[in-house]
Amino acid sequence: MQDLEQEISRLIIETLNMEDVSPADINPAEPLFDSAEAGGGLGLDSIDALEIGIALQKKFGVKIKSQDKDLANTFFSVRTLAAYVARQNGAAA
Repeated sequence: MQDLEQEISRLIIETLNMEDVSPADINPAEPLFDSAEAGGGLGLDSIDALEIGIALQKKFGVKIKSQDKDLANTFFSVRTLAAYVARQNGAAA
């Protein structure tokens, strides 16, 4: 699972052109969308989520539905995204 988390961290960095961030800088358990000024998270927004979702669909072939009532929890952190990708691809989380 740790390899998948690293791969998703790299995907986020590449997708969002985060030049000053490395995968090691992203704590897989930290919220992606909380304000960085608030002491945690990357401070991403809904447009970033859309871009990440498209990149995940292309790279891993997962289906992300905007109507999914658990979508906010899925996109909470790199760790929750990795678990979602693993479940969608039938891998053990």
